[in-house]
Amino acid sequence: MTLLHPGDPFPELALTVPGGEVVRVPEIFDGAYGVVLFYRGSWCPYCNAQLRAFQRAKDSLADAGIKVAALSVDDETTTAALIAEHGLEYPVGFGADAHAVAESTGAFVNPDPLYLQSTGFVLDRHGKVVVSVYSSGAIGRLVPEDVTGLVRYLRDHA
Repeated sequence: MTLLHPGDPFPELALTVPGGEVVRVPEIFDGAYGVVLFYRGSWCPYCNAQLRAFQRAKDSLADAGIKVAALSVDDETTTAALIAEHGLEYPVGFGADAHAVAESTGAFVNPDPLYLQSTGFVLDRHGKVVVSVYSSGAIGRLVPEDVTGLVRYLRDHA
């Protein structure tokens, strides 16, 4: 397991979203800045708050040229219910192989029950890591206002 640092290319991850479509990160960001969120599961109130916050910030994120994708180990039914409950409009993948994701991204894994700890990445337009935020527990995660401010700063000082 290797942590991703600023300047590292983000590894390609295939996210299966409810309905069976597979989207690939960072490809789905299509030259935009990207945010990748690994969340513990639909049962986690902190994760739900983070996912809702990114949905609520959709306009300011879009104005800054930022796209979002999320992933967990939850099953398809649970993920579909989470998306519907919170009105999430960005891709939310399900059924992540926690150990494979950890191996490629450095995300921490909770062994029992098995899930990914909260992890967030901000990617530049070329799919390289700008910021990585690793958490070993429930708290310590990206928030949309920080992401938007960072991307605006990077654009203004490019």
